[in-house]
Amino acid sequence: MSNVPPQPESGERVATRDQALSRSPFTPGAPPMATSEDPRGAARRLLSLVRPERRSVLVALVAVTISVACTVYGPRLLGEATDVIVDGVLAGDGVDGDRLGSVLGLAVGLYTVGALLSWLVAYLMAGVVQRTMSGLRTSVEDKINRLPLGYMDSIPRGDLLSRVTNDIDNVAQGLQLSVSQALNQILMIIGVVAMMVWISPLLAIFAVLLIPTSIRVVKFIASRSRLKFMDQWRHTGELNAIVEESFTGHAVVKVFGRQKEIEARFAEVNEKTYEASYKAQFMVGITQPVMMFLGNLNYLLVAVVGSFRITAGAMTVGDLQAFVQYSRLFTQPLSALAGMLNMVQSALASVERVFEFLDAPEEEPDPSDPARLDGVRGRVAFESVSFSYRDDQPLIEDLSLVADPGTSIAIVGPTGAGKTTLVNLIMRFYEVDGGRITLDGVDIRTLRRDQLRERIGMVLQDTWLFEGTIWDNIHYGNLEATDEQVLAAARDSYVDRFVHVLPDGYQTIIDEDGGNLSAGEKQLLTIARAFLNDPAILILDEATSSVDTRTEMLIQEAMAALRAQRTSFVIAHRLSTIRDADLILMMEDGKIVEKGSHDELLAARGAYFDLYDSQFRGAAVDLDSNGAAAKPVATAPPRPARPPMSF
Repeated sequence: MSNVPPQPESGERVATRDQALSRSPFTPGAPPMATSEDPRGAARRLLSLVRPERRSVLVALVAVTISVACTVYGPRLLGEATDVIVDGVLAGDGVDGDRLGSVLGLAVGLYTVGALLSWLVAYLMAGVVQRTMSGLRTSVEDKINRLPLGYMDSIPRGDLLSRVTNDIDNVAQGLQLSVSQALNQILMIIGVVAMMVWISPLLAIFAVLLIPTSIRVVKFIASRSRLKFMDQWRHTGELNAIVEESFTGHAVVKVFGRQKEIEARFAEVNEKTYEASYKAQFMVGITQPVMMFLGNLNYLLVAVVGSFRITAGAMTVGDLQAFVQYSRLFTQPLSALAGMLNMVQSALASVERVFEFLDAPEEEPDPSDPARLDGVRGRVAFESVSFSYRDDQPLIEDLSLVADPGTSIAIVGPTGAGKTTLVNLIMRFYEVDGGRITLDGVDIRTLRRDQLRERIGMVLQDTWLFEGTIWDNIHYGNLEATDEQVLAAARDSYVDRFVHVLPDGYQTIIDEDGGNLSAGEKQLLTIARAFLNDPAILILDEATSSVDTRTEMLIQEAMAALRAQRTSFVIAHRLSTIRDADLILMMEDGKIVEKGSHDELLAARGAYFDLYDSQFRGAAVDLDSNGAAAKPVATAPPRPARPPMSF
């Protein structure tokens, strides 16, 4: 059984897409978030995802605090060592080797402990971030399964893949920086300022003056880079959508010679991506040089003022040496924070795209106290059902019909008449706007969706196969089936006929597109999957459209056996395939305009007669001996006008 829902036909698809757009925050090909709406809210929500890891984060916090303390106190010890040397030289008594050795040994020990703790923090935070991102990916996967079909119809698959892969990876990098390294740098600034105040409050004032200037610079750059990062990731999603679309439709692109058009679209979006990425990275790139320039000015000021303080006897050479080192340590975390802030802006742009997807409207939840179905007979009834993809464009209005157990219902009509919509409603891919649909007298909205769908088998015109063996793809219809049951399903669906000519038989590996099988062979596999599922209700949506005429006849016989004792709905354009249906519904504009058996509808000479006549009346003509048209072949007489029918 295929798990891919039947897609509306061309006329229906327009309505589906428009309706989805009216209910969805997305637009096809270009998600609307061109700017970051709530970066602070996104940051709080992102950090809330880390809450389950609070124990590891707490251990990392303690470790990083001790590591920073060790690193910060190191220059003070080196300054003390310098004073030991200077005092010994100036006093003429020689350097106190024991004291110098103990000071340097303590400094080495502190630096070693700081390095080990830094490695521990990196290890802990890598685990925290990756577990958080794993949970986020799981949330995205769960969300996909809860989204209505209309929503999935409204978003390009390439953009969705970009959110699940590129954006989440970018969030992981930003989270790694913000949770671990940013904390390290902030603690470093606090520790360095404390040590500078301890050594020289006057020089500390000059150093601290750098902070407000740095904040203004960083804020100015970040406010502009955030918008550029939003554009960068939005255009990246568009690029992925174009690549995915052109790859899956590669044969069609080649056949119609549309490579240049695809290349032009790609070049246009690629240029937008380049411009946005260039400007975003430029903003990131200028942050470090600007901060280094401010740091050098601060370093120069400290060196000049400190020299005067030494000559005045207000501080020692070792104190100035330590202060200069602290001055360098002070500018480094400021520069790092400035660079990280831009990376965090990029991560926030990505996480908002992910959260936007997670906040998309979902299917109506299953009832908390669902009805139960035991021993399903398969009686399906539409009771005054109304449905529309758009509120201002009704599609199905006040439709009522009953499919008794074991009957075969064929649904025919022009494209866009509502045929596929009918089965979508049975499967609850869409919810009815009015009336109800019942299964054995039970409103299907009172059932869990999985309970409903596990009783329905579906074979679509568009085949869906996954990468794996032929055996695995058939077995997908019923994972509890035995080997004998899988083989029986393959024989009944005539898969067994072509499998034995393949090199590895049933163990032949096929890719996700089934590229090494013909269209007919792929369709036979989906039919075998439905055979194995053994459903109470069977839906066939042009299930034999890709097979040859002889195979179609064989499949029709097999389908007749499969439909026995089951309720079946058959959507067909080739009317020759549904002559034996118990009931044929002729649909136009979402309404049933005629119903009856094949012979009854032909005798009525109504809309079904017109459709049937158009398929079998072709434009054939007799040819003379020279191959020129002689006279037209006689066609069926025109039908008389009929009064409108209602049900």
